[in-house]
Amino acid sequence: MDGSAFCGAFFFTYLWSGALEFLKKGLKIDMKTKYITQAAAIAALYVVLTMLANALGLASNAIQVRFSEALTILPFFTNAAVPGLFVGCLLSNILCGGVIWDIIFGSVATLLGALGTYAIRKKLPDLCAAIPPIIANTLIIPFVLVYAYGPEGGITDGIPFLMLTVGAGEVISCGILGTALLKLLKPHRNVVFGDQSELKTNK
Repeated sequence: MDGSAFCGAFFFTYLWSGALEFLKKGLKIDMKTKYITQAAAIAALYVVLTMLANALGLASNAIQVRFSEALTILPFFTNAAVPGLFVGCLLSNILCGGVIWDIIFGSVATLLGALGTYAIRKKLPDLCAAIPPIIANTLIIPFVLVYAYGPEGGITDGIPFLMLTVGAGEVISCGILGTALLKLLKPHRNVVFGDQSELKTNK
């Protein structure tokens, strides 16, 4: 992974932040500034961490460990993480050269996982925050790998085996790294994410 890829990642995430700010000010969309800022920051961080994992060769092995997947626990703290993670994954898949079906369904898997974490955040123990993204990716990504890439893309394993390898990678990224991040952030949630009552967009 050369420097141009990292420049591209920062460029696209900068455009994303700028576009949101333009919409907020120019089109008078009633959205909280803090909500937009957090979503943009999470998207940018997701892209950078994905590119870093690719550069280190951690996203191309049988068991893929992507640092960015640890961020999938962030909906536990803020609903701004839901669009942030979705856009971050979408941009990452584009920048990494994914095929269209990978770009679409890979991003959808991240979105479903984020929505699941947000939905259970007050109903289940903290350790369950990583479960929705693990399940979403384990069930969806193997089908994407087989049908979007197949033997032509170097994917020769069956779906059951890919579920095992993808699931293992998600357990490491979301379950272990994500839970560690959650434990690290929780005592400082009000400092990092602010008063969440102020982050609700108007209906």
